[in-house]
Amino acid sequence: MATIHFYEKPGCGNNTKQKVWLAASGHTVLAKNLLIEKWNAERLRAFFGELPVAQWFNPAAPRVKSGEVNPAAMDAQTALDMMLAEPLLIRRPLMEVDGEFRAGFDADAVRAWIGLNDAKPAGDIEACPKEHLSQPCPTHDAPSPQSSAGTTSHSTKPASGQVAGYPASGRGGERGNHSLTSENTHA
Repeated sequence: MATIHFYEKPGCGNNTKQKVWLAASGHTVLAKNLLIEKWNAERLRAFFGELPVAQWFNPAAPRVKSGEVNPAAMDAQTALDMMLAEPLLIRRPLMEVDGEFRAGFDADAVRAWIGLNDAKPAGDIEACPKEHLSQPCPTHDAPSPQSSAGTTSHSTKPASGQVAGYPASGRGGERGNHSLTSENTHA
């Protein structure tokens, strides 16, 4: 099975469901905080492939939902510049497996790409179920100013079928049959 670098917003319920489904399908999920990752335009662009620019955006981002940002009116460079300045605008998750990149979680596309079992979580697992317009959901694992200063690296690689990263509850430990461990990398 695959080892997936899974860039998420910590605390996002749907990202948690996606990670658990991937792990239950036998994949190793290395969760990383999309909001603090050190992006550049070339690296971020790779995740979007042939998707239209409007589909690069997180439709649940407050500035998108309010109409302040209109993804359909964006060219690629403007979109990337905005996303680098405000990562909350990036559609998630971003996933990388062996040099192949994807944005968003279309279950049929993920199944064709790396495989998924038939135990799909209930509900829409890509669209945000929250009805917020002006404020994003809180992140439970945002770094403190002390933890983001300097360069720190800690990694615990999970066994196949496990998830490493930022648990949505902010508590670590066991969640179902899937071990959630911490992997924090600050460049």
